[in-house]
Amino acid sequence: MKIPFKAALVIACSIILLVSCSRKKDKFINRNFHAVTAEFNALYNGYNALEAGRSSLIDGYFDNYWDVLPIERMQISEEVMLPGQSKNENFNTAEEKAVKAIQKHSITIDGKEKNPQIDEAYLLLGKSRYFDQRFIPALEAFNYILYKYPASDKINQAKIWREKTNIRLDNDELAIKNLKRLLKQEKLEDQDLADATSMLAQAYLNTKSVDSAITQLEIASNATKSDDERGRYRFIQGQLYNELGKKDSAIYAFDRVIELNRRTPRIYMIGAEIEKIKNFDYENGDKYELLEHITELEENRENRPFLDKIYHQKASYFLHYQSDSLATAYFNKSLRTNSPDKVLRAKNYEILGDMNFDKSVYETAGNYYDSTMTSLVLNSKPYRIIKRKRDNLEDVIYYESIAKVNDSILNLVNLSEDERVAYFETFIEKLKIKAKEEKEKAEAAERNSNSGLVVANNIGNQPVRTGTPTQAAMFYFYNPTTVAYGKNEFTKIWGNRALDDNWRWSNKGTSGAVGNASTNNLIVSASEDELFDPQFYISKIPSEAKEIDSLSKDRNYAYYQLGLIYKEKFKEYELAKSKLQNLLNSNPEERLILPSKYNLYKIYEVLGENSEASIAKADIVSNYPESRYATILTNPDSASDKDKNSPESLYETLYEQYENQEYAEVISKSEAYINTFDGEPIVPKLELLKATATGRLYGLEAYGKAINYIAITYANTPEGKQAQDIETNVLPKLASSDFIQESDNTANNYKVIFKFENPKPEQIASFQKTLDEVLKNIRYYTLKSSVDVYNPNTTFVIVHGLKNEQVAKTFDQLLVKEDKKKIKEPYFAITSANYQIIQIHKNLDAYLSTGNNSK
Repeated sequence: MKIPFKAALVIACSIILLVSCSRKKDKFINRNFHAVTAEFNALYNGYNALEAGRSSLIDGYFDNYWDVLPIERMQISEEVMLPGQSKNENFNTAEEKAVKAIQKHSITIDGKEKNPQIDEAYLLLGKSRYFDQRFIPALEAFNYILYKYPASDKINQAKIWREKTNIRLDNDELAIKNLKRLLKQEKLEDQDLADATSMLAQAYLNTKSVDSAITQLEIASNATKSDDERGRYRFIQGQLYNELGKKDSAIYAFDRVIELNRRTPRIYMIGAEIEKIKNFDYENGDKYELLEHITELEENRENRPFLDKIYHQKASYFLHYQSDSLATAYFNKSLRTNSPDKVLRAKNYEILGDMNFDKSVYETAGNYYDSTMTSLVLNSKPYRIIKRKRDNLEDVIYYESIAKVNDSILNLVNLSEDERVAYFETFIEKLKIKAKEEKEKAEAAERNSNSGLVVANNIGNQPVRTGTPTQAAMFYFYNPTTVAYGKNEFTKIWGNRALDDNWRWSNKGTSGAVGNASTNNLIVSASEDELFDPQFYISKIPSEAKEIDSLSKDRNYAYYQLGLIYKEKFKEYELAKSKLQNLLNSNPEERLILPSKYNLYKIYEVLGENSEASIAKADIVSNYPESRYATILTNPDSASDKDKNSPESLYETLYEQYENQEYAEVISKSEAYINTFDGEPIVPKLELLKATATGRLYGLEAYGKAINYIAITYANTPEGKQAQDIETNVLPKLASSDFIQESDNTANNYKVIFKFENPKPEQIASFQKTLDEVLKNIRYYTLKSSVDVYNPNTTFVIVHGLKNEQVAKTFDQLLVKEDKKKIKEPYFAITSANYQIIQIHKNLDAYLSTGNNSK
């Protein structure tokens, strides 16, 4: 029987296939079958997945061109992954394919691997783990190749990847040693040489050996087959030369990057151009040629994705030549590009803030510093530096806002009726124009919404949908036009508000919005008829003398504080002089006149205005001869800042009295000192000490009122912020006046209290001395005494150290007969917790009326 040729061929191939599938025979057909299958199946798919994962890694990495770039673009994540999890599914796939190749195609006979593709599988395994940031398992895979396959054609690559992994594990010295040995022992070429030297350069960078890194980068840039890598290596060389201060070498390195033009990513070329501009010799170079070059970069359409950096550099050029208006315009243009570079945004905001700070426009500077911090890493060193600048501006912004608003209102108060009408008619005309514009915007937004237009990037020739609006188009927040309109309206009415609880509170808005907040709130509350009626606004102008006087006092106090802040904190003596002179010309309260004149005298001295200083000195000495300022001016050697009459010394003395429980004296003297030193930095400290003494003497309710006053009146001082914290976090915890049930199970600390009404100090001292002598004679207990003031009329002498309720209530039974004759005063027992409650709430009568022990 004849078998057809095709059938015979199929049978023969099947037999060969079955025979070659075996991994236990070292035959030519077996080895090559598994080698080909591994290479063109598992490994091919694995390397495709690895390359896809690597591309996504590179695409997701954002280079910080403000610092020296790393050799390899790879974002290290701090996220901890559980076993079996992967940061990137592509790398997980690549690892699975490598494992599959090893498990299904490995031919191990007599301890030797016969499949030439298995070393490639282990290399893929190590690479996939490396890019998945599992460096220890990756190191194991590379070491396995070196141990198991010493004759592999991939051995050099395995050694290079092992050292890459060592560098990621911070084993830089080991990596340098191994890479140098590899370069010495092996004659590497092309990409292997580029990979080895570039990684050696990274290790040198990590160990601060900049010169050695530059040398290795030169070798790598010449050896690599990738223009992408070549551009990066040469750019890093330029950055390193800049670090070493070798500007000429840096410019040469950047020129080599620019020469690559389109063969390398354009970001490197633009970065090199910008770095060259930074190295420009502003003293000897041709500034007009430089400006022309920057303008060419700006106008080149290919550079549109990099306009944020180009605008910033052009702004820096104008800033250097003191063209502030042009510099400001270009810094703002850089910001409007919505750059993803947070460092660039932060620098733009910071420079604009510094420019306004130098011009003494502190409110605007503060707003720019706020924006700067949003682009910085929280609690980083740059963040803390900017925050310190911003905190220094807090008070000046606050008081400038008060002065500005109250000045505006008082100016309206002083206008005649005709002048008021003319003023508000002009205001209403502007309001009508603005209302018309807003109405047109709203109508346009409504038309867009009703027509179902979808605002999107119309890529290619995609048609714009019309007809029935989709749900997305109808929803307010899906329409950019109406969202922008809404944001604008919110800002106009409320100012810039933080995303916070109680955002409607007046102290939550930014100070920049204070001036407009009252006007905008008035506009919102007005009816349609009132909105364009001048008399409506005129009727809101304060007319009562008390209200006008309050506005004037607040304005004058703000002037005084601004004068001190500009003088002491910012050394802006002209500004300080202006504020204090305005204060003295505004009929200030008596308490502000003398310190203002003294501070003006000191400012005149600093400014070298000797005649004005002499006039101010004579005024103080002749009109206020008994003041400490006059003493300082007439006899500066004996009147130092720390003399017995200085605010600091008086405060220290007062605090000692507080510690001695002389609370009534502390309260009385604090009030006197507050009036004496009103407007000076010591006042909030005196207020806080007074509040604490008030609480100790009169209880929680009085303490809460005093703390609330400090929190409101001195909101921007450290003491005011401390008071706010007490009011928010401490007082609510002390609010309950309910007594705790006394039992041995819950209370193990008792006090015995001897109460004295209107005692003389010597009476208390004598009784405590006698009590201490008695306590020494009590056996089994270690007791001690103390004295506490309860209220202005009542003082306690307390026995501490009792642990049992019954023993505390029968304290007299512990005494010997002789001692009982010495201690005849009545007493009562109380737990420590309840004693704290009666001291906080001053509710001793309520405690004793509940039937608690009293003898």
